[in-house]
Amino acid sequence: MRFDIIALDVDGTLLTDDHKLTARTIEAVQQAAVRGAEIVLCTGRGPSITIPLLEQMGLSGTVITHNGAATVDSARQEVVTQFSFGLEEIAPCLDYCRERGVHFDLNTAFDLYIEKHDAAADVMYREYGASPILLEQGAAYPPGLVKLCLFGSGDIMDTVENQWGQWSGGMQFIRSGDHFIDLMQKDVHKGKALEELARMRGVERSRIMAIGNYYNDVGMLRAAGLGIAMGNSPDGVKAEADAITLSNNEEGVRHALQTYLY
Repeated sequence: MRFDIIALDVDGTLLTDDHKLTARTIEAVQQAAVRGAEIVLCTGRGPSITIPLLEQMGLSGTVITHNGAATVDSARQEVVTQFSFGLEEIAPCLDYCRERGVHFDLNTAFDLYIEKHDAAADVMYREYGASPILLEQGAAYPPGLVKLCLFGSGDIMDTVENQWGQWSGGMQFIRSGDHFIDLMQKDVHKGKALEELARMRGVERSRIMAIGNYYNDVGMLRAAGLGIAMGNSPDGVKAEADAITLSNNEEGVRHALQTYLY
């Protein structure tokens, strides 16, 4: 089967649980690119910790980052499209996090800002290769904010999701992992960004493959002609997929590419 765009989630999909790219997965992705498919990493990560993975596979091109809030040309390091918001739109949630000690960071397309260090969050940033910028007390956030990311234990994120999941402040909550909740502009998601990229490329839905593992991937699974859920996906995500592959620790991306491309 021929696909012109192959959209790959990163964490829990392309990478193993210890954030590694296996040699056989790299080879399978490279073979798909040689056959003419545009490989598009489609992730909740920012560009600075996404583009190096593309380069590790010997590729360049477009990456869809921040769950669809910023699409970036990796070669030129330029924003193609982004959906930003103002601080006033998320003020109630920021107040909630500050009062309860919930760690958060605010992201522009390329930079990640924090107001204070947190031991668990610092470990997480190191694991992901992120370099947060500590905002000085009283300093203003820059314009062009695209994502607010909350981080904490699964129990803390469950509580936040239960209390804020139905918030109608013009923003949307996306559970992007057991320990993460992302806030972005309403109606922004990976699927919408993938559809826009396909429109720009003149690619029909039937020629798009997407592979993901979590709830923030559902939009792109629906946007693809073939949406594939990882074996480690929650049941709710698997139910949205056209097919299910092996888990991320079993090189599920490689298995899917070999099954549906070769």
